[in-house]
Amino acid sequence: MDSKLDREQQRLLRQQLAEAAARGELRLPEAIRDMRQALGLNQEDFGKLFKLTRRQVSELENGSGDPKASTLNKIGRAFGMTVGFVPGNPT
Repeated sequence: MDSKLDREQQRLLRQQLAEAAARGELRLPEAIRDMRQALGLNQEDFGKLFKLTRRQVSELENGSGDPKASTLNKIGRAFGMTVGFVPGNPT
């Protein structure tokens, strides 16, 4: 989805991201996509903002990317988040 969200939709999405993170339920591919959408950006513009190619953004969003922690921290800082260890689901 690359259509622009209005400000209220962006605010709600940011709030949902923060709540999911607090519950330990924020997963990387969905989080990157939701963060991009909350900023109201398409993949190319999101990539430019964080010095990534559109392909790298696409790979992050579909789970095939292998980003550096520094890249994830750079993206997370825009949302007041940092990368860290979180409890996993027991298998």
